[in-house]
Amino acid sequence: MSRQDFPAQPSVLAAPALLLMAVACGLCAGGNYFNQALLHSIALHFGVTDAAAGLSVTVAQVAYAVGLLFITPLGDKFERRRMAVVLMLLAAAGHALVGWSSSFAMFMAGTLISGLFSVAAQVLVPMAAALAAPGHAGRNVGLVLSGLLVGILLARSVAGGLSALGGWSLVYQVTAIAMALMALWMRRALPTSRHPQPMPYARVLASMAELLRTQPALRLRTTASALAFASVSVMFSTMALVLSNAPLQLSDAQIGLVGLAGVTGALIANVAGNWADQGKDRTLLRIGAVALLLSWLPLWWGQASVAWFVVGVLVMDLGLQAINVTNQSSVASLLPEARSRMNAVYMTGYFAGASAGSALGVWAWNQAGWQGACSVGAGLAALAALSVWRGVRWSQRQQQLVVKLR
Repeated sequence: MSRQDFPAQPSVLAAPALLLMAVACGLCAGGNYFNQALLHSIALHFGVTDAAAGLSVTVAQVAYAVGLLFITPLGDKFERRRMAVVLMLLAAAGHALVGWSSSFAMFMAGTLISGLFSVAAQVLVPMAAALAAPGHAGRNVGLVLSGLLVGILLARSVAGGLSALGGWSLVYQVTAIAMALMALWMRRALPTSRHPQPMPYARVLASMAELLRTQPALRLRTTASALAFASVSVMFSTMALVLSNAPLQLSDAQIGLVGLAGVTGALIANVAGNWADQGKDRTLLRIGAVALLLSWLPLWWGQASVAWFVVGVLVMDLGLQAINVTNQSSVASLLPEARSRMNAVYMTGYFAGASAGSALGVWAWNQAGWQGACSVGAGLAALAALSVWRGVRWSQRQQQLVVKLR
């Protein structure tokens, strides 16, 4: 494939590029989730409490949200392939710092760096939308996000497996090398992609606030997804704590395998993208909201039963991805000339919700254990459902208004 801008319509050459982008997204995003299966081992290694180790989940997500806000909008200014490559190399350096850390402070610094620069994944998502022909943006975004989701899901299992082989630090050492190699492969294999009218950085940032103010669909979809991810992050930030303690007392590898229950979320990403292209997004949003809320019941029972915990994770991930992929596909299609900035606004809100959820999860665990975490998570899921219903009603009113004007 030559290093030219992506074609305006799908072609046989686009499929390998999209696949590579999907793998790269999975590697970038997955790196931020390793610690969720390793918290107990990390706490023991550095001699800190489980709650202190759990803060690394929040640090990674806050760093990611900051990167989304201040770095990914530059996709509308700089050449995107080069930008993604540089970001991946910097993220690899952060993972190396974690993998060879000699203190908890060094571990947290590496976590912050890797989280900040792993936003390379969100440079590639709008790039995939730009590749699509009219009416196919949802399919392309769904495909790339499938890779991202598979990376997130496999991250916990890979982390558990490598930890069992050579300790938790081996996970990050291997990841640092893999990300560096992937960055070099992307540089050789992906075409260049530029915004037709690059903007000064100050104007890029200012325009994001303007987009948030003038685009009600962006606000509604970002709010709903942020609340949904906050609910899920309550579970992720405390999963290793509940599963590693009595009565279940699972190992790192076993905790990682539990995370594979969410593989159905990766499968629904493609379905969600196609449904969004077909105008069925409102139905999928409703299904996702209901699934997310109901998932907390089997998770509540999961403190004493791995089977129930797995069911809860499966249903939860289905709900989250139905909401996220549908909303992100829609956002990518709202203003094609501002894809990177629209995606940056959406994903900043999305991961800000995740950061808040992680912090609330650790707080609830300290206050009332797993029951406290479940109560907070279910409350956030209920708020997400209300937000989804509000967005659906607004969308229906807008559609009816368009019909009347015609």
